[in-house]
Amino acid sequence: MKVLILYGSTEGQTKKIAHFLKEELQKSAYGVTLADATDKPPLPEGFDLVLIGASVHMHKYQTAVLHYVKKHCDVLNKTRSGFFSVSMAAAGYDPQSLKELKEMTRTMLEHTGWKPAQVEYVAGALLYTQYDFFKKLVMRLIAGSKGEDTDTSNDHEYTEWSKLKAFLGKMEKV
Repeated sequence: MKVLILYGSTEGQTKKIAHFLKEELQKSAYGVTLADATDKPPLPEGFDLVLIGASVHMHKYQTAVLHYVKKHCDVLNKTRSGFFSVSMAAAGYDPQSLKELKEMTRTMLEHTGWKPAQVEYVAGALLYTQYDFFKKLVMRLIAGSKGEDTDTSNDHEYTEWSKLKAFLGKMEKV
């Protein structure tokens, strides 16, 4: 099976997740192409499965991912495809934030016309050590208000890798 994994990543967690998915799929001897949406990604034609991932920042997904999906919507809708949405809202600490994430995803899919077979909400990470002073302060305040880690001397990863394996299992059966 030929698989395309396309991703948009701002801080690197979505990229890390895309690499994890690639490694898992390669265990089944699938041919996997990994592509950053900002680097002239391949067309989706000819792939048996297309997985697209994007992270949420400032209530938006990466523009490059949205352009790709909109441009190739017809092919994506004829191909087995899935979307993984990476956000701290998926960590599940705040039901209202998760509800907003799902609404944002629904609106994005409606706007692009894409109908993926599966949508998976994946918790991201708080990468405090990579943030500048201002972003670290803002993220710490937001994290504290939602009951998440506020120790800015360390990064905090919330991604549930077993949940991603289950997502792949679902996609292989679609």
